[in-house]
Amino acid sequence: MPRLVRLYIRHALIGFGLSAVFVAALLYFNIANLWHLVSTSDVGLLAVFILFYCNGVVFAGVQVAIKIMSMAEKEEKPGGGRRLPEPVAEFAPIPVKAGAAHK
Repeated sequence: MPRLVRLYIRHALIGFGLSAVFVAALLYFNIANLWHLVSTSDVGLLAVFILFYCNGVVFAGVQVAIKIMSMAEKEEKPGGGRRLPEPVAEFAPIPVKAGAAHK
């Protein structure tokens, strides 16, 4: 299997693992009375699975994106230009006369 595919699968699984921890924490701490809603509903298990899966997709995407973006090579050449010792233009107030009101 190519290294990039292994990297993608590994970090997607890490994202789904984080999703499992997140959903477990939501249920354990009973955020928004979620544990009561899930435990007393006949479709509570499906709701937990959907919550896990949707958060897993998001967390896996973020995890893979962070890993891919952190693989970028650092630029060795210096960036930027030379700074000028003083500003190019100075701002000064300009007086404006107010005319008669329009009717």
